[in-house]
Parts: sequence; C-alpha cells; structure tokens
Amino acid sequence: EEQWLTPERRIKAMHPTSIAGVEDMIGLNDLNEAGILRNLLTRYNNNFIYTYTGSILVAVNPYQILPIYKNEQIKLYRDKKIGELPPHVFAIGDNCYTLMKRTLQNQCIVVSGESGAGKTENTKLLLQYLAAISGKHSWIEQQILETNPILEAFGNAKTVRNDNSSRFGKYIDIFFNTDGSIEGARIDQYLLEKSRIVGQNQHERNYHIFYCMLAGLSKEHKEKLHLRDASHYKYLTGGGSTVCEGRDDAEEFVEIRSAMKVMEMTDQEIWDILKILAALLHLGNIKYKGTSENNMEATSIPDQNNVDRVAAILGLTKTSFVKALTSKTIYVQGESVTSTINADQSKEVRDAFCKGIYGRLFLYIVKMVNKAIYKTEVKTAKSAIGVLDIFGFENFTSNSFEQFC
Repeated sequence: EEQWLTPERRIKAMHPTSIAGVEDMIGLNDLNEAGILRNLLTRYNNNFIYTYTGSILVAVNPYQILPIYKNEQIKLYRDKKIGELPPHVFAIGDNCYTLMKRTLQNQCIVVSGESGAGKTENTKLLLQYLAAISGKHSWIEQQILETNPILEAFGNAKTVRNDNSSRFGKYIDIFFNTDGSIEGARIDQYLLEKSRIVGQNQHERNYHIFYCMLAGLSKEHKEKLHLRDASHYKYLTGGGSTVCEGRDDAEEFVEIRSAMKVMEMTDQEIWDILKILAALLHLGNIKYKGTSENNMEATSIPDQNNVDRVAAILGLTKTSFVKALTSKTIYVQGESVTSTINADQSKEVRDAFCKGIYGRLFLYIVKMVNKAIYKTEVKTAKSAIGVLDIFGFENFTSNSFEQFC
C-alpha cells in the first residue's frame, strides 16, 4: 500500500558531516538531536569517546581502559589550544590552566551527567593532568591524588547503573602560586546519600568501605571488633549483593589504609574510624520485640549481644544506650517527658542514629583530608581551578530524597 509523505515529513538526505562524523559538533550541518546522537555513536564505534561542542567536552563512557591517558598524551596536550588536537579531557584541563596563568583569574570545570557517565573518572583524570603539568611534582600533589581512594571508599557504592557510583557531590579547589605550581587543595562535599547505610535497592551494595574492611582486616583485628563476613550483616545484604565483579575488596583496603597514611592519619585515628564502622554493622543487627508497659506500646531487645558490642566499641553505658533506642523524650516548657515507643519506631530511631553517625564520620574524613592538603600557606595562593563533580542524575525503582535533589 502506497503512503505519501506530507511536506513537513519529507525525508532529507543526510549531510556528509553526519555520515563521517566530526570532532566538534558545531561543524555539523544537521544540528538536531538525531544528528548529534549519530555523530556521538559514529565516533564511539571508532573508539573516539570525546567530542567537542565548542568549549564543552562530551564524553561517552567506554566501560573499558583505553590507552589515551599516558605521559605521552599529557605532553602532547601541553600548551595546545582546544581544537588543535583530537578532543580530550586533558585539553580541557590545559585550557583552564593556561587561562588561569594568563589572566590571573580563577577557573572552574563543571563535570555533569547521568549516573554511570564517567564523571568521577574524568575528574580524577583532570586532577592527574593538573598535577603533572604544574611542574613541581611535590608531596602535596601526591596527597591530592591520594584523596580519591579514601573518598571513593566512603562515598561510592555499587548500583544497578554503575559499579563505582559516587553517592555524594564534591567540589575541589586546586590552588596555584604565581609560578603555576600547586600549593594545595580544598574539598567541599554535599548531599551524601545517607539512606544507603540502612537499605539498598536490589543488586546494589552499601558503601565500599564496609566490604573492604571485612575483607582486608586481619583475623585478630576482626575478633577485637567482633566482625564476621559481609553476609552476616543486615545493612550489607539489603540489595542481595555482597560482592562486586572486577573489584578486589581486600586489595582495595590496603590502598585505602596507604592513602590514609599519606593523608597523615595516625594508626589510632584509622582504628577509631574502623571501630565506628564496626559499631554501625552491629547496630543494624539489633532486633526488637514489641511489648507493652503500663498499657502502652513498648519495645524490648531480647538478644542483647549486639547492644553489648556497640556499647563496648563506642564506650557507651549500656543502660542509657538501650533507653535511647527504645524510648523518646519530649521537652515542653523546660520540663522533659519520657515515653516508650513501639518496635517499628525503635527501628526508625536506630536507622536514623546510624545515618547520622555515618554522615558525621564522612564529614570527619573530609576534614582530615583537608587538614593534610589545605595548609596555612595555601591561603596566600594567587589563583585556583575548581572542579565540580556533580551528583549523577538517576531514576531507580525505589527513589529517595537524594534522587529528588
């Protein structure tokens, strides 16, 4: 059966630029959604994952390691204008660095995209490039690069979209002196996904650090903290997945501890962090039973082994700790009224307590990192380049406050 197309639906021949693909999409003649997507696909199929749109760099995650980030590429893109060489994340870093030195004005790079797009990896590559071209190759540059394993351990997790998904946003300021050498850096974090601590979607994991700790701690240290493998903890099995293909949790734990040493954390400070993590796991395993007290709903904890462990690890008084988990206190006009709560409310109290502790622990980690990389002399640095790694856009089967933001 013949079908005649109306004038507005008439098919137009594809322009040659859309057939071969272009490095800068401003040069596309078919400048529409279909033309842009075809150009990205054409280049991606030829292992060209970067494409320009003017001074904007579009990156398509190849989900594999490509040999395009070596020292040869760093030297190649040094002092080159955007467009002189094929599109690359190093070109963006060099353009910012050159502008900063020439104009003596601060610069900023915004890394945005959906979850799994490769934002965190490109941010790391930008830091690697800036550290390499600053010329000094000092200890502070190494410290800045070593912030990544720590922040990823405490702020990244396996999701259905990405095996190393950042569950927080970060802004990194890198400070330079008049010679263009790195003097230091400062990290600001925001919107940590605290809800992940107490529950995960199917096929997802909690934060990497928990699994790394359980896989990497010695038998003696695990006994001190009363720890077993990940399958024994409610907070680590909510998504039904305790392993992540392609990741070696034990090996990563060694890297995390090494990075903490580079950040000048003491053995006692590292041990205190591990104690808090262990306490959170034991807290998640506390089980409640609904009872009644004075004709009011109340809660009891039949098995108090986990309560004893948490109290011992955190140095709490057991009686006051149990009271905090199973009752509420309301202050009215200077007077306090304490009443019991039911089992469901007790679980909510416990979960809120754990989310609050982890949130404060993450702030403490960032503070310790900044203490190492943001020295007093940095405050007199002349210029800075900021890198904003925005929280990825996503839509899960079960969404929380973080996805709404």
